[in-house]
Amino acid sequence: MTITHAHPAQDKPVASRRAGLIERAITRLWMRPARIVGISRLSEKFRLFDFQGDALKGSAWSLGDKLQMKLDQGLAARTYTPIEWNQQAGATRFLAYCHGTGPGSVWAERAQVGDERQFFGPRASLDMSELKSPTVLFGDETSFGLALALQRTGKEGHFIFEVNDRDESASVLEEVGLRALLVPRHPDEAHLREVSEAILAFGQPSESNFVVTGKASSIQHVSRVLKTHGVEKSRLRAKVYWATGKTGLD
Repeated sequence: MTITHAHPAQDKPVASRRAGLIERAITRLWMRPARIVGISRLSEKFRLFDFQGDALKGSAWSLGDKLQMKLDQGLAARTYTPIEWNQQAGATRFLAYCHGTGPGSVWAERAQVGDERQFFGPRASLDMSELKSPTVLFGDETSFGLALALQRTGKEGHFIFEVNDRDESASVLEEVGLRALLVPRHPDEAHLREVSEAILAFGQPSESNFVVTGKASSIQHVSRVLKTHGVEKSRLRAKVYWATGKTGLD
């Protein structure tokens, strides 16, 4: 009896072709193309993108929804929060934060007007449709877009962000017309005490709405403080955008 062993090197082309077929099928069935029609370099690490595409026309969007953009590496994607959405024109705008050497940051730094990308969504992410004034929003650099979207609704909002570079963030927020309290990060997260005090100073536990976003550990700390001070679950919304050592969060 002869036993034939499979050779992994020979199987790779088959697996690669299969993955390619799956990728193309998903792209064709579920994703919609749009082109970059404008890029504003707000600072070394922030880019404001304007996209437009007929495939985006008529898409429903609500405050807090997410939009996922396919990268060049298979089905890998990055998630962004639309600041604006024009159903008639099929246009959207979002802010990208280039905070490292990952594929999302590399794309944002190299992108050019005219480039086409594939999008999935918009889809529900953080339900803010029923929010009433006043609202206190806490987050970080990844939350700037959500804050801008909230501000554009005309609702009363107070914004507090933990940031790596206060000067750069202040410059970016001034450029886009968003006023916020910026608290520099400390490695031991000692700054979260100042953050929590500021949130409670801006909002009333029994009257205000609180939205906490961004880093997982910061959200946990702030949420715990708010609940301790009597903030009811119905007045608190949270969304983790990232966590140390983890990828794929949105």
